[in-house]
Amino acid sequence: MIFEQVANGGCQSYLIGCGDTCAGALIDPEVRKIDRYRALAAQHGVRIQYIIDTHTHADHFSASKQLSEALGVPVVAHRLSPAPYVDLRVDEGDVIKVGNIRLTVLHTPGHTRDSMSLVASDRVFTGDALLIGATGRTDLPSGDPEELYDSLFGKILKLDPGMRIYPAHIYKGASCSTIEEELRSNPRLQKRERGEFVEMMRTLSLSMPEHLTEALRVNMSGGVSVAQLLAEAAAEVPFMSMEEVKTRIGAGANDFIVLDVRERDAFDGGHIPTAHHLPRGILELKVNEALPDPTVRIVTYCEFGKISTLAAATLRRMGFTRAVALDGGMKAWKEKGFPVEPQTQA
Repeated sequence: MIFEQVANGGCQSYLIGCGDTCAGALIDPEVRKIDRYRALAAQHGVRIQYIIDTHTHADHFSASKQLSEALGVPVVAHRLSPAPYVDLRVDEGDVIKVGNIRLTVLHTPGHTRDSMSLVASDRVFTGDALLIGATGRTDLPSGDPEELYDSLFGKILKLDPGMRIYPAHIYKGASCSTIEEELRSNPRLQKRERGEFVEMMRTLSLSMPEHLTEALRVNMSGGVSVAQLLAEAAAEVPFMSMEEVKTRIGAGANDFIVLDVRERDAFDGGHIPTAHHLPRGILELKVNEALPDPTVRIVTYCEFGKISTLAAATLRRMGFTRAVALDGGMKAWKEKGFPVEPQTQA
């Protein structure tokens, strides 16, 4: 088996491939590693045939939808997955064929109701059901400690003791474990009586994932994250350095417009000399009267450089093809000691 484990913080995803047929699959891909997956597949000569999510992730953004569209292959998930972009919905006992590799589906709810584990010949991809030295939490949407108990003690832990475990998250440093080792040393699995296990899970005090609400929204709907919006906008626009803008303003250049897209109070509190003001919130509604010449060169800026990137991308889509974004924001401009106008420009 061709096998690559790709880490991104505590998140783990996997590229598997059949050496005989060059067929491959990605398990639990994360959006920030898309280029990495494609490079690994090319390196191994593997053609990815399936994108698989073991469950609805709440702490990172799945790359399944983007990879499916880019590669023209199906997204695989359990039949209870809420994601509308799932192409192939599977259930307990179904087998996913990746060349000569067989992945047997175990429905292992508890962390989420759509959680599944994938059993290969010598390893099991447990998603967030069974972790190394821990288990998936059950206090997030659709979690259930009773179901997790059944999934662990009634299914996963009954597999061959030598079966290797590869979860979707690693918090203890080890990259894999075995069923036998987890039964021996995993503290949560020492509560082998149902009532004790359920009580333990219900009384755990765990911090919430940083991007919980946004990650669930994106992964459940196939929508777009803020980070993806910014990345797509940044790919659509060029940037102008702060030094270049400062030099042009100092030379009295009148062949470009510096456009402040912050709110009025921020603009009044200090802005780049000569800047025009048009808040991002009303950009589309006021752009025709504020910027009557679509051929003019426009440099947008905001406080940190994110909203101005979105604004420049919007302007380009509206026909202002010479719009660029400042490489930085007003905060960085001030930190460099560059000139600031305290008064509003008429």
